[in-house]
Amino acid sequence: MEGLRRLDVWKRAGRLSVNVYGLTRRCPDRAYRDQVTRSALFIASNIAEGYERGTNKDRARFLPIAKGSCGECWTQLLIGAEASFFGKKDAGPLITETEELAKMLRGLIRYFEAQDG
Repeated sequence: MEGLRRLDVWKRAGRLSVNVYGLTRRCPDRAYRDQVTRSALFIASNIAEGYERGTNKDRARFLPIAKGSCGECWTQLLIGAEASFFGKKDAGPLITETEELAKMLRGLIRYFEAQDG
């Protein structure tokens, strides 16, 4: 797990998850809150699962799942802001962070795919 602790994308994904929990704490729609917090949590979780399996092939397989959760979280944050579950100003930095995480994950996916090819 030491390698994972040094991985910026994993650390940032974990912080995103904590921040999404904070943003949605008072959200009146429980189903929405459960879904958006779950998608945020799955970003860091899938990065960790792939890394802990230990092979580049596993890492390359789990990182797209994490990237998919990133897109899901991004969409849900946009919808939550539009539905006035929280302020657009408050959601903005988290929306930007999901975009940054998606770029970082895309780069890692390419790296690990190149290792196999």
